[in-house]
Amino acid sequence: MDFLVSRPSPVLPCVIFEDDHLLVVNKPAGLNTHSPGPYSGEGIYDWLRHREPRWATLAIIHRLDKETSGILVFSKSPLANRSLTDQFTRRAVRKKYLLLTDRDVTSKQLVVKSSLIRAGEKYVSRPLHAGSEAAETRFKLLPSGSFESQTSHRVPLTSHLRSVEAEPLTGRTHQIRAHAAAKDFPILGDTLYGGSPAPRLYLHAAELTLKHPTTGKQTTFEAPLDFDADVRLALRSALIEPELTNSYRLLNGGGDGWPGWYVDRFGDYLLSQTETPLDAPQREELARLATALSAHGVYHKRLTRQLRQTAPTQASPQHLLGEAAPESFVIHENDVPLELRFGEGYSVGLFLDQRENRKRLLTGHVAAGFSLYQFEIVNRKPQILNTFAYTCGFSVCAAKAGATTTNLDLSKKYLEWGKRNFALNQIAPDPHEFIYGDVFDWLSRLARKRRLFDVILLDPPTFSQSREFGVFRAEKDFGQLVRAALPLLKTNAVLFASSNAATWRPESFLSTIQAAIRAERRKILQQHYVPQPPDFPISRAEPAYLKTVWMRIGEQ
Repeated sequence: MDFLVSRPSPVLPCVIFEDDHLLVVNKPAGLNTHSPGPYSGEGIYDWLRHREPRWATLAIIHRLDKETSGILVFSKSPLANRSLTDQFTRRAVRKKYLLLTDRDVTSKQLVVKSSLIRAGEKYVSRPLHAGSEAAETRFKLLPSGSFESQTSHRVPLTSHLRSVEAEPLTGRTHQIRAHAAAKDFPILGDTLYGGSPAPRLYLHAAELTLKHPTTGKQTTFEAPLDFDADVRLALRSALIEPELTNSYRLLNGGGDGWPGWYVDRFGDYLLSQTETPLDAPQREELARLATALSAHGVYHKRLTRQLRQTAPTQASPQHLLGEAAPESFVIHENDVPLELRFGEGYSVGLFLDQRENRKRLLTGHVAAGFSLYQFEIVNRKPQILNTFAYTCGFSVCAAKAGATTTNLDLSKKYLEWGKRNFALNQIAPDPHEFIYGDVFDWLSRLARKRRLFDVILLDPPTFSQSREFGVFRAEKDFGQLVRAALPLLKTNAVLFASSNAATWRPESFLSTIQAAIRAERRKILQQHYVPQPPDFPISRAEPAYLKTVWMRIGEQ
């Protein structure tokens, strides 16, 4: 038997193993296997499948619950899909899970075989009866101290922890959780099944053994157990390449258990944001995060709905802990250096929730089966129009990939900032255009000049105001913006549209764009909708706000 020990990928930390037929990952807790809905956050399957062209054919073979961590195997080829499906169907795949419970486990070994019946959000174990499908799990009580000590400083407990190994012989939904609860030792953190509250569900898919689809060799994959890890940091560290990116969201409000509080990492500094003053637990957590990430300093910004009435010095982040940041400093995102400033008012120079859309411009890969440029562009550079360009992060990524960009913005200051971002990446700003002025006015001017572009980026603020256009509100005026941009878009070229208007439903956002395209006698040939990235987790306590879509537009 080949035994493959977990090893981090030099690019993507969650990847354990990959060849032409298999992709094996260590799924972090807090991430679905696949998206629960078309406008929900991506599961790890969706996120991986659209991330790399070589992963476009990934297929789901088995699943893990959202709050369960550990081994997931995806097939990459038709041969692997057939082989693994057959092995799982025949129960030839062996899976080993590890769990913690704070209840008594009366038997050292036991087998639970029952029917699982859905009851609301959970499943209940019932005796087998004719016609029912059996769910079977073997449990083994492990020696005291096997791995309980990993939770000793994170979980306040009044009783001793028990370590249990679980081997599911079948693959029913919630099988281990329901069977453990049925035997009166619900998993720690599994409040749905009567477990004691804890920072996470203490269930981990530690080991999986199967026959390789091509060699037939029995192969075991392992995912290291780390119940002591901060579940929020573990999710980020699984999905973000530390060699390439040092800026991402650490706490996303209610999605990470802190309603109304948001913390971002910008390189060596942390930025906290709330509408209310920080309380003692928040300050304590900030200090802990700063220590865990070796941050040089921590800043805090008060979120306000009265931004236009707030002076820049009041809107700027305020130094809170550690070293003060220099006037400007450089962070890295997808190996792209970008300049940030904490003293320029409400915004620091980069919106982290667009990181993966910037990566799409950098790689030219939008999604599975969706390339940014449909046909090879011969003897010329792709032309990108970046409206509401801000500090030109989108444009820098497109330019690094060989495109020529035209940047429109109502702020000269931000366009100059954008030029500095070009220079940071050793890209001469001169071949690129930086146009100061109202976007609607310049879309009209460019149309009169018969300018045409391969990609047009529309990422307006939710609210803005200019002398030429007046007040722009995304929900009211986005359709007009799309119609103004379409005459500049080549046939079979790509339109990117984005809005962070939190109250605007995704269905309405897409409907507005689609109606504008039809009104201009154009046709959508391809479409890929993208929610906010996984470091901005979505939950009932923290609904999705960011809506982005990539569309290839043809002629009717």
